[in-house]
Parts: sequence; structure tokens; C-alpha cells
Amino acid sequence: MILAGTTTSAGENSREMFESLLKRTHQQAFHLALRLTGSRTDAEDLVQEAFLRAYRFFHRYDPSLPFTSWLYRIMTNAYIDDIRRRGKLKTSSLDEPHPETGSTWDFPDESASPERLVMTSEMEAEIQEGLNRMTPDFRVAVLLADIEGFSYEEVASIMKTSIGTVRSRIHRGRKQLRSFLVKAKPEKYKGMLE
Repeated sequence: MILAGTTTSAGENSREMFESLLKRTHQQAFHLALRLTGSRTDAEDLVQEAFLRAYRFFHRYDPSLPFTSWLYRIMTNAYIDDIRRRGKLKTSSLDEPHPETGSTWDFPDESASPERLVMTSEMEAEIQEGLNRMTPDFRVAVLLADIEGFSYEEVASIMKTSIGTVRSRIHRGRKQLRSFLVKAKPEKYKGMLE
């Protein structure tokens, strides 16, 4: 991926460093985005938005700190911004004709996509559904701590909040997930509440 930039030596070094960091973190970023959004298309959009923001503000990145933490902070902020913006958007029923064309809605079948198969095998569908039903802040905290393996301090840094808030969000998020799983599949998850 070659990005347009300045032609100065410092600008070239910065661009090359950015591209190198992107290549190393692209898959990791996509997997987090996929877990956050639950959709390949939305994950691709989220990654693209995060990379654009990261490039725009790369001059603020401190190379002595982990790039993934900085990138995840940008990604989670972009995700939360998108959730807030979507809350203000008008929704349409899929049973009604398309408001602009009058035709029926047409959606691709992504059930057999490789990403969906990987996600299903790595993270069972009911767990992803439980994550999707969580509030965004809880979902981000749980994913960063439990799936990505970040420490509470790192999660606090990524989410720009206190460690106490992170602990609370993780605790409440796990509780939401447990409650959903027990209700969705009591025979499978009933021991989680004990």
C-alpha cells in the first residue's frame, strides 16, 4: 500500500514507517474490527477509516509506544463515532420496497465467506451475537482484554479512560454476555452463572 505524501526525506521516512507498521498490523486490526462489528463489510469500512485517521494523525504517534495500542484507540473511537452516527440515521424495513428504487432489497449471501467461516469456528455464533448485543463501550473493553489480551492499563490507554472504568466495563460486559448466553442456550451455558 503506497500512500501519497510529501517528498522530503523526513516525510518519506515517516511514510515508509507508517506503511511498515500497517503491513504488520493489518490482519490484527481487521480481526478486531470484525469482532466489533460482526460484519465483514462493516469491518473493512472500520479498518479503512481507522487507517485513514491514523495516517492523518501519524505525526502525533510516539514510536516508543506500541503502534497497535495507538491504532486500536483510533479504531475504537471510529467505531463508537459510527455507532452514535447510525443512531441518528433513518432505518427502513426490509419487508418494504426500497424507498428510492421501489424494488425489493437485494443482499449478498455471505454465509459461506471465508471470514464468516473463520469467525464461526473461532468464536461461536451465540458468543458473537452476545457481543453484538452489548453496549459498544462494554464490547470494546471485553474484546480488548479477553480476546486481544491487553492489560487493564493498556485498555484504559486505548479507550482513554481510567483503569477503574475499564474494570467496571469489563465486569459489566462479561455479565451481559453471560446473561445473554444463559438465556440463549441454557443447556449449554447454565453453569456460567454458578
